[in-house]
Amino acid sequence: MSRGIVVVASSRAGKPSRRAAQRESTLLEIRREGRRRLVSEGEAGVTLRPIARALGLTAPALYRYYASRDDLLLDLIADLYAELTEGMERASAGPLPQDLAARTVAVTWEFRRWARANPREFQLVFATPVGTGEDSRTERLDACGQRFGRVYQTLFAEIWQRAPFPIPADDDLDPRLRAQLATWAADNDIPLPLGALAMFLGCWVRIYGLISLEVFGHLGFALEDVTPMYDAMMAELGARLGLPWRAEFGCPEPG
Repeated sequence: MSRGIVVVASSRAGKPSRRAAQRESTLLEIRREGRRRLVSEGEAGVTLRPIARALGLTAPALYRYYASRDDLLLDLIADLYAELTEGMERASAGPLPQDLAARTVAVTWEFRRWARANPREFQLVFATPVGTGEDSRTERLDACGQRFGRVYQTLFAEIWQRAPFPIPADDDLDPRLRAQLATWAADNDIPLPLGALAMFLGCWVRIYGLISLEVFGHLGFALEDVTPMYDAMMAELGARLGLPWRAEFGCPEPG
């Protein structure tokens, strides 16, 4: 729960009081209006007084729900992370749970679909710095990011464990990269060789980089339709990971 939001105790164990339910309903309406303004005006349009007016609240009344604009933005980011992550989790658990290639395609396509459908939301979530500012804010954003990251982390670990693919030896990695990968693996209890982590991180950089360039319109100088490049990238990454690519994925067979 972000700063400025008071948790109201339940009147009966296991069942929220009417006041608590009303409060949660109002919080949800505030966030919905905040998202509407984010979409129509960008992050700068998400300010408390106009939101209060739109909902028929006075500014002092709204401040009883959110003490600051930063608190509201933090809750919006958490909501958006949850929406995106839940969609990717559903994609990963789809009709072919044993087909790792199909799951990789489905998860990544859902990430791209959500980003393209929600460019302002994508910008708020992925352009918000983490690791700076107040500890509570950093910890909450980190927790949201970790849940999102676990979708790919779990999938990549399953790919490696089921059918290991060629990776660089630890000694062949740049020592600066090797040390950071070792810390990442230890801090997150990732039971994978460092070479596999380097491979997976490289795949993520490619996926996120292309989708970000597409969402922000930075490929328009060359491409009207980014999908062929996206398909080719997915086919290439699949080949690196030893995933059997099929025509129904919409990707060319790796050459």
